[in-house]
Amino acid sequence: MRRVLFGVVVLALVMAADHPARTQGQVQPQDPPIPHGSGQNVSPSFEGWYKNADGTYSLSFGYLNRNYQEEPDVQVGPNNRFSPGQEDRGQPTHFMPRRQFGVFAVVVPKEFANDKNNRLTWTVTVHGQTSAIPGHLRPEWEIDALKEATSGNTPPIVKLEPNGPTGQGPLGIAASMKVASAGQPVTLVAFATDDGIKKRDQAERAGSAPALGVAWTKFRGPGVVKFAQDVPKLENGKATTTATFSEPGEYVLRLHAWDDSGRYAGGFQCCWTNAFMKVDVGGTKLQSR
Repeated sequence: MRRVLFGVVVLALVMAADHPARTQGQVQPQDPPIPHGSGQNVSPSFEGWYKNADGTYSLSFGYLNRNYQEEPDVQVGPNNRFSPGQEDRGQPTHFMPRRQFGVFAVVVPKEFANDKNNRLTWTVTVHGQTSAIPGHLRPEWEIDALKEATSGNTPPIVKLEPNGPTGQGPLGIAASMKVASAGQPVTLVAFATDDGIKKRDQAERAGSAPALGVAWTKFRGPGVVKFAQDVPKLENGKATTTATFSEPGEYVLRLHAWDDSGRYAGGFQCCWTNAFMKVDVGGTKLQSR
């Protein structure tokens, strides 16, 4: 009898080893999350605020598009809006994959600081999932976007026209152009210079990207935008590429210029500069971004 019981116990242990899920109370190992190419939501992100020279404030925003491939387009309105007040505050309607830092900034008047409870909330709905983030002027959220406190590093100075105005930081600068028709390559030129202050030593930068670089992406628009080079090479402070628009309409292209901090700045809020090129393709009327 004892031999029979012993055999039953051994058989049970063997079966449990072959089928771990059958062992009572055993925690099953979980597979790591599968990266999703599409179907996921977009979460807006408040990066912080900084004071402008005229006494106003800039609220810097980015986002996390949880998709690894899909680039959702969400027009300004119920699914892509700011509140209170006007829904359109210059936010993107085209969302690049994954985490994008300091993509744009919203200027609020100096009076915004009078009430510590003031909020400017960005809400985005993608694939039926809504995410919202409030921008504010809480002291602990102040960022050194225009000059890094530890190194004195400042963002690149950027312009989109040879003799045009310049811009620095997340708020950036805007220019506009007209294109006769869709389907034809259009030349884009950007000018960028930097203060040369390095955050990282040469050893850390060995084999890394150039200390000063620029990249173009679609920010708004009804069709597909294809760049000959979305990261064109800077030569003597000038980078040239072409963009082709699939259909007529109003577009905004974003230029992201970074310095030695790196293209993504390691999560820090300095030092890069945004520039926005408004493009009227096929004779539509340009509107502010």
